[in-house]
Amino acid sequence: MSRVEICPRGVIEGFYGREWDWGVRHDYADYLQGLGLNAYIYAPKSDAHLRKQWHLPWPEEQSTALSELAHHYRFMGLNWGVGLSPFALYQQYDRSAKQALRKRVAAIDALGGNILALLFDDMPGNTEDLAARQAEIVADVRAWSGAEWLIVCPTYYSTDPVLERFFGAMPARYWDDLGISLDASVDVFWTGPAVCSAAIDAQDLKAIAQMLRRAPVLWDNYPVNDGEKASRFLHLDPLPGRSPDLPAALRGHFCNPMNQARLSRYPLGGLAALYGGHCPSPGELFSPGLAACLARDQHCFQHQGLDAMSPDVRRRLAEEYTALGEEAALEVAGWLRDEYRFDPACLTG
Repeated sequence: MSRVEICPRGVIEGFYGREWDWGVRHDYADYLQGLGLNAYIYAPKSDAHLRKQWHLPWPEEQSTALSELAHHYRFMGLNWGVGLSPFALYQQYDRSAKQALRKRVAAIDALGGNILALLFDDMPGNTEDLAARQAEIVADVRAWSGAEWLIVCPTYYSTDPVLERFFGAMPARYWDDLGISLDASVDVFWTGPAVCSAAIDAQDLKAIAQMLRRAPVLWDNYPVNDGEKASRFLHLDPLPGRSPDLPAALRGHFCNPMNQARLSRYPLGGLAALYGGHCPSPGELFSPGLAACLARDQHCFQHQGLDAMSPDVRRRLAEEYTALGEEAALEVAGWLRDEYRFDPACLTG
């Protein structure tokens, strides 16, 4: 299959912890389209039917909701897809596993999206022939899937040494071997020099593009705040540290947002600005009262965080944001009340 000549850029709902609700997922179609962004991938880590229970079908209610979501995005002229993470499938990819995977791919195709992301991230990786095994799975999925665009996330998706500490030593020549083995029509996710990169420019991508034999698709872990430390902050600055030369070095660009869906609209505006679009101000997104509160508190929320505030300050601010009433303000209030505290159990789902 030939390479799809589009440059999808938008949102990948790929975080741990509290999921977004269906209403806000639908609303994001209008928001993304208004910014000139064009893609959304559904891949929440808390959806067990995408990870450790990947071989099991979604309950009927959820499958219906996903189908409606896919059709809504496609009706709006946007790209939409699913991120499937068949947990450690490469460790035993036998006939039975192939049959189960083919059935799952068919079910995802039936939703009506045009993107399929095959995600091997956050899984054990110290398997000697890891690249070859993963490439075999990708080739099968490429043959079975009707998706226009197939993206793979490697197990080692950054040069950040933290990945080897958690998932084992990376096999020698992993990226080279993967790049050689994958069909030219398949794209590859990359998060930059770190899992959560503070800054990225075109030079940061040069070496991995050579090894993978293709420009990467950036899985941009900003403004995501789902980790133990990150959950103590609200990332509200509009996509900082991304060089203007970055778009020319990429095949696509997806930002992983915060657990706070409505607040995420503001920092995600920076993605539109990077590609020549308009980044809305808080006054364009929120009520005057909320915009004023965020202007006053943004630096504290972004750079100092919950633990720098006294209980009394947090309580007073939570009451102030609650009184504003709108959904984004209630997300701030919930964060101030520690309702988004990181739960390590989410990593084992």
